[in-house]
Amino acid sequence: MFYRPEDGHGLPHNPFNAIVTPRPIGWISTRGSDGSENLAPYSFFNAVAYVPPQVMFASTSAKPDRDGTKDSVANIRDTGVFCVNVVEYAARDVMNVTSGPWDKEVDEFAKAGIERVDCDTIACSRVVNAPANLECKLTQIVQLPGEANFAVFGEVIGVHMRDDCIVDGVFDVTTFQPLARLGYKDYTHVKDVFSLTRPGE
Repeated sequence: MFYRPEDGHGLPHNPFNAIVTPRPIGWISTRGSDGSENLAPYSFFNAVAYVPPQVMFASTSAKPDRDGTKDSVANIRDTGVFCVNVVEYAARDVMNVTSGPWDKEVDEFAKAGIERVDCDTIACSRVVNAPANLECKLTQIVQLPGEANFAVFGEVIGVHMRDDCIVDGVFDVTTFQPLARLGYKDYTHVKDVFSLTRPGE
C-alpha cells in the first residue's frame, strides 16, 4: 500500500502514529503566570541532545480558551520553564485522566489525585512519585506547518531520579516499566531490555 497524506489513506483510522512507534510520553507539568497548575501527557516527545541535555515535545491541537494552542505551551510562553515527568506503567490511569480537554482553571494534579511538590531549580511543580523528573528552561518554541503545531525545546537544568530505580549505579527502566504510546488508543510498556555493542566499541 502507498498513499499521499494529502490524498487520504482510505483506512478506518489514520495509520501515521501507529507507524512511528513506540513513542515515549512526556508528562509535562507547567505553572501559569497566575499560579495555576497544569499537567498533561504528550507522546510527540524525546531527548534531542546530550551537552547540554535537551528535550522537546510537540503540541498539535488547540483549546478555545488558549489562543491557538493548549495550556502547556501557553504557560511555557509566559514563564519560560516546564518539567518533564516520566510515566511508569503503574501511573497509566492517572496519566490518562490528565489527558482530558479540561478548562485552563482545572488543576490536573488535584483532579487525578496526583501528589506534587515544587521543583528545585524552576518555578513549577513536579510529580512526586514519578521515576524521574527533568526540570527544564525553555530554549525555543518553533511553530511547525499546520494550524496549531508547536515544538517546544528546553534545556534540562535539574534531574530527579527515584532511588528504587537506580540499580548498581544504573537507571534501570525495568524497575518501573516506562509507558509508551502506540497508534490509535494503544499503549505499551517496557519490560524486556537487551544490549548491543556498536562496532569499534
